[in-house]
Amino acid sequence: MNIDFELKQPIQTALLIVISGPSGIGKDAVVQGLQARELPFHFVITATTRPPRKNEVHGEDYFFYSKEDFEALIESEELLEHAWVYSDYKGVPKSQVRCALDSGEDVVMRLDFQGAKTVRELCPDAILIFLTASTKEEWLQRLKSRRSESDEEMALRIRTAKQEFESLDIFDYIVVNQQGQLDQTLDIIENIITAEHHRVHPRKVSL
Repeated sequence: MNIDFELKQPIQTALLIVISGPSGIGKDAVVQGLQARELPFHFVITATTRPPRKNEVHGEDYFFYSKEDFEALIESEELLEHAWVYSDYKGVPKSQVRCALDSGEDVVMRLDFQGAKTVRELCPDAILIFLTASTKEEWLQRLKSRRSESDEEMALRIRTAKQEFESLDIFDYIVVNQQGQLDQTLDIIENIITAEHHRVHPRKVSL
């Protein structure tokens, strides 16, 4: 019997995935959890001017720069995006993202809301995932448990979170990162990425 049509298969293209959410929601834990699963992703290391927290390592958790060195990166246009967040700079080195995408790897970035918004403007086909908590009380307790912010900084983070939740339209997905249920969160994110690789019309990522 003659089959006179082409049998289609999913088209594998590199995806740009942004993990975002309010301060204290567990973005770092989610990205570290994905890394621990040894998935075939390139995990972008963010540059920042804030001092390292306990157990954070330069070049692994973040690139830690002085304000002067970070501004030199801005001046030389070596950052894909950058923002002034909670009295410090944060940004993404441009070269590592483009190299990973060019090699066909999915790229995962951990960004604050401002960074996610900038990536959406630069790359409409990026996948933006917003993390939330199961309750406001749970989120606030997680934020307080870090003990890394003054009362003024804590109040700023709460005001900023309110603005972020009011601007969710830029995101594609919202995922509950429930306390003590990290594996469930990771499973959902993995499922999102798997489904995205099976779209009839693949996303076209370009930077």
